[in-house]
Amino acid sequence: MLAQLSTSLSSLKLPLRISLANGVSYDLGPDPKVILEIQDPSLLQELSSPTLDKLGEAFIQQRMNIHGAIMDVIAVADHLSKSLLGDTSENARPRTAHDKQMDAEAIAYHYDLSNDFYALWLDPEMVYSCGYFHTDTDSLARAQIQKLDHLCRKLRLEAGERLLDVGCGWGGLARHAAREYGVSVYGITLSQAQLSLARERVAVQGLSKQVQLELQDYRDLKGREQFDKVVSVGMFEHVGHANLDRYFAILHEQVKPGGLVMNHGITAKYTDGRQVGRGAGEFIGRYVFPHGELPHLSVAIGSMSEQGFEVVDVESLRLHYARTLEYWSANLEAHLEKASQYVDDRALRIWRIYLAGCAYGFAKNWMNIHQILAVKPFESGHLGLPWTRADLYR
Repeated sequence: MLAQLSTSLSSLKLPLRISLANGVSYDLGPDPKVILEIQDPSLLQELSSPTLDKLGEAFIQQRMNIHGAIMDVIAVADHLSKSLLGDTSENARPRTAHDKQMDAEAIAYHYDLSNDFYALWLDPEMVYSCGYFHTDTDSLARAQIQKLDHLCRKLRLEAGERLLDVGCGWGGLARHAAREYGVSVYGITLSQAQLSLARERVAVQGLSKQVQLELQDYRDLKGREQFDKVVSVGMFEHVGHANLDRYFAILHEQVKPGGLVMNHGITAKYTDGRQVGRGAGEFIGRYVFPHGELPHLSVAIGSMSEQGFEVVDVESLRLHYARTLEYWSANLEAHLEKASQYVDDRALRIWRIYLAGCAYGFAKNWMNIHQILAVKPFESGHLGLPWTRADLYR
């Protein structure tokens, strides 16, 4: 079977070696950087139609092992898939009617994996979202502090204001906003593991009077117009297309007239939300982010507008996220032995593929990430904003 496969692949000239457990191997090009070590011979037949989800699934099921730098592995896998299948995109997936239980279970699956595991490859503040790079030489830690400050400056936070942080994660943004800008923060998350560590860090940094963090679904927020500003980072990917209007309507209810709302999240390349990558999106949905859905930028802006917001600023951070993910992947690869103490082999294989694959995907424009800044206008139509952005860059 290897001989038959090698004949069909001989024209590809990829830096790839396919080897069997009995020592038989075939090189698709000179100086192979990547080795696919086949553990299950039946996999050879499937390699004639190598979608990225099929390759990733074979790896996590230990039907094959991979050898080589993980970013080289992803690039070779993509080139192999594209050469044999063409540059196709997936069909738009059916929209899921997200409910509270479904979302809580999905969040627990992803975020309650292990705080120690995440700490191995995130920055010291454990900011699990795109960094903001001023230069090519910025460290991950610097880029994440710059991102937190970028968000706070765009929100034009002022001492004494009340900020709602929807999807507060490990609390890095809440702590930064309270400490550096003097605001009071109410943050919510559906992850018990994140909440426990976030509260611990709030207490250690003496911010308990300014920062209140709760295990709460955004649909359970009470009251109206309680907050001067609202921020949501890496959250609306979990909301679902069917719930976008309700989600933004709740944010609109919570913020005061004249208040700014920042939505920072991953967006789809295509307006109908279908994903590119010959199965890469299917792999993420099945093994990493259950029930995750990526709206297109236009869909997000349309929904915000329908709920009464006026969008005043949009910024793409796609290449910033590619660089962030490269850092995360490199950090994980440098700590594989330690990581294996916190998660099982299957989970570690998933995360190795996921982080490197997403770094590759963002670099290739398979998806994007946008910061959308909107304001809730006063009844008069006044926005209460400066005439220019000049104050953001002082």
